[in-house]
Amino acid sequence: MEAIVALEDGRLFKGKGFGARSERGGEVVFNTSLTGYQEIFTDPSYAGQIVCLTYPHIGNVGTNLFDNEAPRPYIEALVVRDFSQLASNWRSQQTAEDFLARHHIPVLSHIDTRALVRHLRLHGNLRAILSTLSTDSEALVKKARALPAMVGLDLARTVTTAEKYEWKEPSLEFVRAGKPVEPQRFHVVAYDYGIKQNILRRLVDVGCRVTVVPALTPAEDVLAMKPDGVFLSNGPGDPEPCAYGIAAVRKLAGRVPIFGICLGHQIVGLALGGKTYKLKFGHHGANHPVKNLQTGKVEITSQNHGFAVDPDSLPAHEVELTHMNLNDSTLEGLRHRSLPLFSVQYHPEASPGPHDSHYLFKDFFKLMEDFER
Repeated sequence: MEAIVALEDGRLFKGKGFGARSERGGEVVFNTSLTGYQEIFTDPSYAGQIVCLTYPHIGNVGTNLFDNEAPRPYIEALVVRDFSQLASNWRSQQTAEDFLARHHIPVLSHIDTRALVRHLRLHGNLRAILSTLSTDSEALVKKARALPAMVGLDLARTVTTAEKYEWKEPSLEFVRAGKPVEPQRFHVVAYDYGIKQNILRRLVDVGCRVTVVPALTPAEDVLAMKPDGVFLSNGPGDPEPCAYGIAAVRKLAGRVPIFGICLGHQIVGLALGGKTYKLKFGHHGANHPVKNLQTGKVEITSQNHGFAVDPDSLPAHEVELTHMNLNDSTLEGLRHRSLPLFSVQYHPEASPGPHDSHYLFKDFFKLMEDFER
C-alpha cells in the first residue's frame, strides 16, 4: 500500500506502507541507534512522536515479549528506509510488521531517510501526519498544522500506570548467566512517568525491592511506604507542566535518597529552582558521548529526550554539575551538594546497550547505604 508523511511546513515524503492501515500524527524525531528497534517502539518516552530510524534495515530480527520496554508500543508511527516483512532470529515470536499492525501503528518505508533527517536538523522537529489511508497531501499538511505542539504538553500523566505494583524480575543478563539475584536490601519507590522495564530490572539486579507508583502520587503517600530511596523515571512531553512531580520532589528532597533520569532529571532541575528548554531536534540514539566531570571519563550513552535543563539557571551553591554532553555541551547530570539527590539526562539501563553507565544504579545503592548510616 502507498504511504505518506506530511510535515507541517509542507514537505512530503512518499513511499510504501506497512503495518496498520491507519493515520497517526505527532512530532517527528530521528533515532540513530543501530540496534534495539523493539525497545524504541515500546519506550513510553516516544508517546506523541513519529520515529524515523536512521539505520536503513529494520525488522529483520522480529519481536519477542522479553525485549518490550512496556506492554505495548508507544510510537505514533514509524519511518524507515527498508522495512523487512520477514524475521530471522531464534528469539523472534512475531514479525515487526505484525507487532505494529496489531497495535494500529502505520509504517512508511522506501524513502530517503537521510533527506528527512537533514530537514529536521535544519528546521527542528516538526509536527506531521503519517497516513497509509490517504495521499491527499494538502489535507494531511493541514491536519499536521492542527496538531498540538510538544511545548506545554504534559504527556507523563497519559502513559503512567493506573495503579501501583511490585516489580521483582531481574535483567536478562542475570537470567542467562544464572547469577543469583542480590538480596533485596532496600525498598525503592519508583515514580512512573513512562518507566522502562529494563530500569526496573536493573534496580532488582543491585538488590532493591521495587514498588512502582503513578506519576501523580503525592509525596506523603510515598513516605508512608517507608522507602529507602525514590527513583524518578524517564517519560514523554514537556517537563514544566508536571507540577505534581516538581512538588513531590521538593517535599521528598532531603528526607529520602533520590535518583532521577531523563524526564525525572528535568523534574529534579525544576524542583531545585532551575529552568528547562526545548532542544532543536533532541537527543535520540545509543551513541551519545557524555563526559563525567567528576572522573574525566567519557561514557557512550543511550538517550531519548527533547528538552534539557539550563545549567545557568541552577543555584551553583546548591547544585554541582556532574555530566556534560560532548556533542553540544548540554547538561547531562547533576548532584545536590548537601542532600542525597542526583540525576542524569540519559538512560543508564541502556538495553540493548551501551552499558557504560550501569554504575549509576550501584551509586544509587551506595547513596541509600550512606543515608541509612
